[in-house]
Amino acid sequence: MQILQLKATEAKLFVERNNYNASVCFLVDMTLPSGQNRFFVYDLAMDSVEAAGLVTHGCCNQEWLQGRKYGNTVGCGCTSLGKYKIGNQYYGQFGLAFKLYGLEKTNDNAFARFVVLHSHSCVPESQVTDDICQSNGCPTVAPGFLLQLKTIINHSKKPVLLWIFE
Repeated sequence: MQILQLKATEAKLFVERNNYNASVCFLVDMTLPSGQNRFFVYDLAMDSVEAAGLVTHGCCNQEWLQGRKYGNTVGCGCTSLGKYKIGNQYYGQFGLAFKLYGLEKTNDNAFARFVVLHSHSCVPESQVTDDICQSNGCPTVAPGFLLQLKTIINHSKKPVLLWIFE
């Protein structure tokens, strides 16, 4: 939890300087196993976790990626670390999704790679002992969790920060 609070402190500075939603952000801790909650809705005002859920990581075009590997090139199939601006919602291949705009050198190809926040039925609604499914680089969550996130994103007058870190 220590790392989460450190990232939240850094996120507070970022959102204030860049005119993002200053009350909430989404933090994804890729050091945690995929079967554990590692996608956190962080209340910046209360300095606490408001909600948490499971999230995939990219398989890097392998049948099953052991451990973690990161990439940012178009077609790599890997997760990209860094801060993202969450854009507009749309309905695509996996239903409801949100466009993501990478804000750093490590993820600035996110839009061109079609890396989006979406849900998939292979992601359980609660923690499991095994690893969960992997994606082609998208932060993919459980359908019920995406509905919680949708409410936050759609009610926000300013962009919401999503930060994937290790």
